[in-house]
Amino acid sequence: MRRKRTLLLTSLATVAAVGTAWFALPASAASATATLRTVSDWGTGWQDEVVVSNDGTSAMASWKVEFDLPAGATVGSFWDAQMTASGSHRTFTNSSWNGAVPVGGKVTFGFVGAGGQPVNCKLNGQPCGGGAETPVTTAPTKVVTTAPTVAPTAAPTVTKTTAAPTATATKTPTSVPPKEDLLPVTVTNKTGRGDAVHLYVLGVNLETGKLGYVDKAGRFTAWTGGAAVPVSAPDVSIAGPADGASTTIRVPRNLSGRLYFSFGRKLDFRLTTGGLVQPAPWAGGDPNHDILFDWSEFTVNSSGLWLNSSQVDMFAVPHVVSVTGGGGVTSTTGEVRSGGRQKVIDAIKASPAFAKSVVTRADGTVLRVLAPGKAADAGLMSPTYLDPYIKSAWSAYATKNLTVVPFGDRPDVKYTGRTSGDVMSFTDATGRTVASFTKPSTANVWGCDGALGAPNDQVVGPIARTLCAALQRTTLGRLDVQPSGTAADFYQGDPANLYAKVIHQNMVDGKAYAFAFDDVQNQESLVHDGDPRTAAITFSPF
Repeated sequence: MRRKRTLLLTSLATVAAVGTAWFALPASAASATATLRTVSDWGTGWQDEVVVSNDGTSAMASWKVEFDLPAGATVGSFWDAQMTASGSHRTFTNSSWNGAVPVGGKVTFGFVGAGGQPVNCKLNGQPCGGGAETPVTTAPTKVVTTAPTVAPTAAPTVTKTTAAPTATATKTPTSVPPKEDLLPVTVTNKTGRGDAVHLYVLGVNLETGKLGYVDKAGRFTAWTGGAAVPVSAPDVSIAGPADGASTTIRVPRNLSGRLYFSFGRKLDFRLTTGGLVQPAPWAGGDPNHDILFDWSEFTVNSSGLWLNSSQVDMFAVPHVVSVTGGGGVTSTTGEVRSGGRQKVIDAIKASPAFAKSVVTRADGTVLRVLAPGKAADAGLMSPTYLDPYIKSAWSAYATKNLTVVPFGDRPDVKYTGRTSGDVMSFTDATGRTVASFTKPSTANVWGCDGALGAPNDQVVGPIARTLCAALQRTTLGRLDVQPSGTAADFYQGDPANLYAKVIHQNMVDGKAYAFAFDDVQNQESLVHDGDPRTAAITFSPF
């Protein structure tokens, strides 16, 4: 399902106010101007749109927009323009079909980036506002929230070109549960551990947009009391089940968020003026580093329930997710094979490149295996691990075509990609260039972000997510139609994503959310029902 706008998984995911304009001020005299707005900002990246307006007295035959990037900022994918880079300077020029702008006309192009926003904008060599250059005047409004990988309104639109693992569906032998205003979610503990369990239901009210928490009875309360320097949030934990027991909580509809569960100790949440700071045990100094915990992600609204386990950030507490619908069918996924948790840990420990990503507490408890991107951020893994493979896969399409067919229900929608230098550009059936991507870094692939940032549209985003999934699975360069292949084709490149490989191998149905776009080809550990009556999360033995 996902992300990337449904949906990256971060400890501080952000959503920006739409329509943040910062470069062009009104011109003192009629002239061409360029204005930029931030369409969305998800914390680790942003999507911007530039509108070139011809308010002058003569038609424009071409246009050029250029600006500088602050230190550390990048631009990855872009569309409806050509881009060249020189150090931190970026220059966008028109494509062959959108250079002419009549008097009163407008042209739009866009790009995805990360880090600080562009500055020092010029249009055809003149300030973008038609007068003196102006700095950024309005920053995007950021709200800290949970960023689930499940889509809140619709099923995924990813291509399913080949048979893929499916969640187990079993007819319920008893009567269909009645529909309730609050969705019952039963949490069952089969771990075999004696630790006290603490549950937390946190998320955003989809009707009001407010962030908050839910108590056991299903009452939603918005967070209050944050500060510029994060302060401790109130204890909103719910007592969870002892080993062999179950606890049922109720979740209000029109809520999207996470259900956290910790063992032995309660989690430490903090509040800022913008919202909730969530646990990030891969970050230095995080107070939750030595706590065994994990979470499931969910969205429940008028279109039903989406519920998934997630290994996008880490693999810690294996658990099964399920939903029973009004048709009497129970769908289940996320179950590890017998001894699967330990097999994942052993495989990671055996790899010199990945071994340090296994995090063990002083008492010998293995708390988690960090996903490669988080391990690299923490200095536990090479930040350039995938670079040799990325270089080979990217350059493969300098001499052959890559075909991307991103929609399973629209096989007629195809895009053709070719690489020139470090840029891979895609054309549609008419030959028009619709998207371009700079060669991603290892971090971009791990995060499906940066150069692979996926705007929430119907062209660039679907291509970006397809590319990221292919790079994660090391099929790019080997399989020239994407998505394609089966699980047997995945993770066969060198170097490969061992983390994702062994997690999928140790799932009963082969499904997991091992990276942000693992839903491409339906590989994700997700259940959905349009008429959910009950849901369940079951902790597996370990």
